[in-house]
Amino acid sequence: MLRRRPSLLIRPELDDHALHTTLAELRPAQQLHGLGAGRSRPVWEPAARLLRATGRDWDRRTHRVRVLARAAPAAVFEGWAAARPDDGDALVLRAFVLSARAAADGRSAARTAEQACLRAATACPEDPAPWLALLDLMHAYAVPVRDAVPVWTEAVGRAPWHRAAYHRLLRYLSPRGHGAVADMMDFAGQSATRAPLGSPLALLPVAARVELVAHRRSQNSLTALGADGHWNEPRAAEEIDAALNGWFRTAAAPHAEAVTDLNMLAFALARTHRPADAAPVFRRIGRHMTRHPWDLLPEPQRTFLYWRDRPDRRAP
Repeated sequence: MLRRRPSLLIRPELDDHALHTTLAELRPAQQLHGLGAGRSRPVWEPAARLLRATGRDWDRRTHRVRVLARAAPAAVFEGWAAARPDDGDALVLRAFVLSARAAADGRSAARTAEQACLRAATACPEDPAPWLALLDLMHAYAVPVRDAVPVWTEAVGRAPWHRAAYHRLLRYLSPRGHGAVADMMDFAGQSATRAPLGSPLALLPVAARVELVAHRRSQNSLTALGADGHWNEPRAAEEIDAALNGWFRTAAAPHAEAVTDLNMLAFALARTHRPADAAPVFRRIGRHMTRHPWDLLPEPQRTFLYWRDRPDRRAP
């Protein structure tokens, strides 16, 4: 009898099971049928409980707030803000929600979002997340890099080597953002070199190379045709080796977006045709595929499964 291969898990919460459970509790259908029926619990209570339990783990807190802001029903943030207007967690979530919406809602919405970010920063002075929400808002409105860097500095001043903060600025410096290739690659290289052993920032140059390839692919057809040639450069192999030895092969504790970094590393190993090195990375990924960077390929899921399950893989 044929055995069905388990389906892939492609979801914004990645492998955060507590966040996944919270999102399920927040769905309107769950509130109306069973989980919320007949109870006096407010609709936002699961989110409040989750962020309260997250505490000062700034890395995981930023990830959870960002996903909640994008995936939770509007009633969650609106009801929470109305019921607890001075709650720090509610204010941080509101800052992320308004920052994400502002670009589509016009200049007045941008001013409201900016005020929400600054109010959240005042309510939670040790938390880097409000500054990252403000950085997202500035990115959406194409604020020059020179004006965005001080906001980024506020975030990393509160949480040195904060993964999300470095990836936000990398996106800002990208030619697909508001920067240039040279600035992006230089920032990634210097940050990875300075980061402590075991930091996921060891992968930042690989992420920058993926961004470079994505940028080239978005250009004219001739430039796009040669985009994958960036993987053949000697520097690409050095960056991948540094990520393997500086992060993947260390005893570093898992971080909130480790699944994202593992997919980035696996993608780079696939593009540079290194199945032996890719094997343990794919084993750690398991079913947790991310859309990016596999979406740079014509058949993302098929390519992912081919590399994950290919019979000639051998662990080093």
